[in-house]
This record gives sequence, C-alpha cells and structure tokens, in this order.
Amino acid sequence: MTESADVIVLGLGPGGEDVAKRLADAGLDVVAIEGRLVGGECPYFGCVPSKMMIRAANLLAEGRRIPGMAGESTVTADWAPVATRIRAEATDDWDDRVAVERLEAKGARFVRGWGQLDGPGRVVVDDRVFEARRGVVVNTGTSPFVPPIPGLAETPYWTNREAIQAEEVPDSLLVLGGGAIGAELGQVFARFGASVSIVEGTDRLLPPEEPEAGRLIAEVFAREAIAVHTSAHVTGVRHDGRRFEVEADTGARLTAERLLVATGRRVDLAAIGAGTIGVDDAGRSLPVDDLLRVCDGVWAIGDITGKGAFTHVSMYQADIVVAQFLGRPVTPADYRAVPRVTFTDPEIGSVGLSEQSARAAGIEVRCGVAQVSSSARGWIHKAGNDGFLKLVEDSARGVLVGATSSGPVGGEVLGLLTLAVHAAVPTEQLRHMLYAYPTFHRGILDALAALSG
Repeated sequence: MTESADVIVLGLGPGGEDVAKRLADAGLDVVAIEGRLVGGECPYFGCVPSKMMIRAANLLAEGRRIPGMAGESTVTADWAPVATRIRAEATDDWDDRVAVERLEAKGARFVRGWGQLDGPGRVVVDDRVFEARRGVVVNTGTSPFVPPIPGLAETPYWTNREAIQAEEVPDSLLVLGGGAIGAELGQVFARFGASVSIVEGTDRLLPPEEPEAGRLIAEVFAREAIAVHTSAHVTGVRHDGRRFEVEADTGARLTAERLLVATGRRVDLAAIGAGTIGVDDAGRSLPVDDLLRVCDGVWAIGDITGKGAFTHVSMYQADIVVAQFLGRPVTPADYRAVPRVTFTDPEIGSVGLSEQSARAAGIEVRCGVAQVSSSARGWIHKAGNDGFLKLVEDSARGVLVGATSSGPVGGEVLGLLTLAVHAAVPTEQLRHMLYAYPTFHRGILDALAALSG
C-alpha cells in the first residue's frame, strides 16, 4: 500500500530536521525519514562535540601560557570530564529520542529507515512506499571517505565518529589527512598528551585555505611537538593487534596506537536512488539550481548539494526551501560569501575566494596582509597571538572578493569580512569605518593599509 504526504523529507541532518519541523508546524503533512540519528552529524559527531573537545584542549593551552604573563602554572590533563560532557550532550550515548520527540511534537510522521528515491515524488523505505503530493526534500548528507589503501580496511581505524566517542586518550595517534578535521582533532589529542603525527598528501596543511594558513598551523604544530609529513601518500597500513604501522611513498614508516582517517567525506548517490530522477549515481553531488531544485518535485539541501559541507549552509538552504513550500517570498541562493572556520588554535576563518582562485577567475587582484602580533590587541594578548589577516580585493571594482582571518578568535573577526564580501562593501568605505580599540578586528585596518600600499 502506498502512503501519501504533502512533503517527504529524506534525511534529517540539521537542515532536513529544520525543514520537517517548520513545515509540519505550519500544518503540512510531513513524513520525515532517517536511518541514522535525527539531527545528522553535527550534534553527535561533528560541530558540537568536536568543539567541546577543542574548548577543553584550548583551556589546557591557556593554562600553560600563564608563565611569563601571570605567574606560574601546573596543568594536568584529564580526558574523563570531556568524554562525560560529550556523552551528555549527545543525549545519553548517541540516542536521538529527544530529537525524534521534538519532531513528532510538531506533527511530523517519523520513519526510521534508509529511504530511496523511486522517481520524482516517491520514496521507498524497506517495504513501505511514500508518495509526496508537493515534493521531496533530500538531506542525506555525507559519510567519511576511507581511501582504498592496501590493508586499511582490515584494521580498527578511527573516523571522526570513533574519535569523538573515545573514552581514553591514546598514547600515540596517526592522522591521515591534514584538512580541518585532521588538524583540529590532532591538536586536541596532542594537548591531552598523545604523541601525534599527521600525514597529508598535498604540500601543506589545510589545503583548501591560503598557503599562509597552512604554514602558520605547521609552525604552531611544530612548537607543540606534532609531527607533520606533507607531500606524503600512504601506500600501506598494518595492525598487529596492538599498534598500527603506516608506510608512505616518502619512505617513512610510522607507528601509533590509534589511526584516525580524516581524508574527507563523500556522498553516495546510488544509495539514495538518484538515478531514478535522472542524476548520475556516480556523481559527487546532487545538482541544484539557485532555489535548490534538483528536478520537478525534488529539492536538495546540505552537504549533498556540494555547496559547502557546513551546518550553516544547510540551514541557509533550508530557509529557501521552506519559503517555497509556504508560498513566501524567496531570495535565490548566493554562495559568493560562504564563511568557514577551522577551529585549530589559532583559528583559521575564511570567506569567498582565495588569492589563487581569484586570479584563476581572471580577477585583477590586490592583496593586503597584516600580522595579529603587530596589532595592539595582539601585543596585549602576547602568548598565543599567532595569526594574520589577508584581504583579497578585486582592484578593478574596489571590493573584497575573499578574506582570511586567523588568530585567537579568527572565526569571530571573520563576521565583518563576510559581510563585506557578501554586500560588496567598497574597500574605501571599510577604511573609513570606526573599529573599536583595542580589538582583534581592528587589525582589519592594518590589512586595508597594506592593501593600498
């Protein structure tokens, strides 16, 4: 028997959960389908618990910075309260019953299972078939990508999920991948006492960011005794029952108690039946237009759209989709100023185009760089004041097209720069604004001065 609904939401990451709750609350008949945890990766294995770990690790680092600033200090790391706090936040050991109850309280019908598209407007979950009168919203997200390295699949490696659930800090940790996840979690475990090595295939850490960001984090990691191996490709992995051994094409042989695979994430379009709506199952994303439509009767939001694997992108897209179903005015999606932050210490925040990508796009580029340590607030902060501000200007138009804000609160300083890129605020106007003194964001003035120099 076929069951019907106004809207079917397939996948309940942050954006999908939001769409389902808001449409149900507005009186639509909503079927919400999820095979994992309602809320997606972010509250259970991503944004929230990882930042709780980072907050704890940063407190240890701050305590160790007291000498020379405010006296003496002895800091003893203890992972137990971190693990306990994460388990409490994840609702009693990764149980989503509270999230399900919130969803159902809004009037949505929740279905636990792995749904597949069966043409536009139709979803199959096991032996149940659902048809949508008004449309399907896909928010099935991504999963950790595990590269086909010989021997790896037969070992008890970690992904970010196992790392978040760790009840103890390993004595040593090998991290495959020097992107945001690898850098963040590697620094956390190092600050809690693990001997950490990071292996990255490209020539620098944080490859999507400006080269200056990768160099900065490498310098910080060197001071923190985190070994970094760049331009290194792993050719084999073994596990003897106690420890991992990793071989790289550089000739390096590395061993550790634990191995964290942080080599990116992937979509599985075949698993959701994307071929039934005319999309290549082997694709890297569901193609969407600026209203998030894949085809007539099907919308997609979140990581699966390839527009940025961030909760804030998914929630932004959710607003656009909800407006369409409720007949409200709609502003098409605009991705010119998507902000992102790598929550290492120092934080690396960026928005818009990098210098290289701007030049590749044929833009006449002018850049300005200022060091956080040379600003008044950076000098006051002293210990842990690593960082820089980099502005990328379209000099022909006199507006910023990209920026990087790194430092103790790089992600917070990024807010003004995101607004400047999004609204195309003239750089001349930015120069004549008032910036509170002494603040980290006042360093933007220094970068603007370098831009005009």
